[in-house]
Amino acid sequence: MPIDAAKALAAEPRSGEIGWERRDVQLYHLGIGAGRPATDPDELRYTLETRLHVLPSFATVAGAGSPGVISGLSMPGVDVDLAKVLHGGQSLTLHRPIPVAGTATATGRIAAVYDKGKAAVLVMRTEVADADGPLWTNGAQIFVRGEGGWGGDRGPATRPAPPAGEPDRTVERPIREDQALLYRLSGDYNPLHADPEFAKLAGFDRPILHGLCTYGMTLKAVVDTLLGGDVSRVRSYGTRFAGVVYPGETLRIRMWQGDSQVRVAVGAVERDDAPVLADTVVEHS
Repeated sequence: MPIDAAKALAAEPRSGEIGWERRDVQLYHLGIGAGRPATDPDELRYTLETRLHVLPSFATVAGAGSPGVISGLSMPGVDVDLAKVLHGGQSLTLHRPIPVAGTATATGRIAAVYDKGKAAVLVMRTEVADADGPLWTNGAQIFVRGEGGWGGDRGPATRPAPPAGEPDRTVERPIREDQALLYRLSGDYNPLHADPEFAKLAGFDRPILHGLCTYGMTLKAVVDTLLGGDVSRVRSYGTRFAGVVYPGETLRIRMWQGDSQVRVAVGAVERDDAPVLADTVVEHS
């Protein structure tokens, strides 16, 4: 079996230095659709260096990588075919606002390995801290088709109940045809999102959008719509990737507002609201 769960869980955490500059933040923001309209004062906070703030989901690419996905596949005990890998879910906890430029130490480990029968799920956890203390914690669920069935722990089975009633707000966000090509410049070069031949090997008609791009677009919509554009209010953000998105489609983002959290559901407009993100929660101050 290509995944040795005991070896993966016993492996020493890996630490490395990461760094980012203002232009990395700006490129990420452009990669998730910021800057439209280009002269909108609210959008300039994402694109203009003199007004720049950092959307918390930037944490998923800080240091020019894809935390928990590609790094998780290089951990001891893991040897799988990239074409069988899908990003199953993502969580993020913010310990304080992300600076527009900085250096930090990222420490990653495989926190769990679950046997789903026809697939395996790797849970990768990455802690990031700078000289002033903890910055954020990333969690990624990596779904590997065809690698389950060894009789291991199936993992948690509970999922939150879907939001009740009509959403408080609904917005639509168009995805550019070249969105994946732009987003991948922030560090996630998985050919699934750019190479048509590789995408077909993985079972898709054409390249699909990065799940983390949809993740960032969704958080931006929540911040801009319900949190007054204040990125510092986000405390945590988690989702399950329920389906694929193709560049050129439109996201329909439905939001239910609570006292300290926003529940979110995202679908693809052109495919009858086919689910894209589910079990999505933004905790905020």
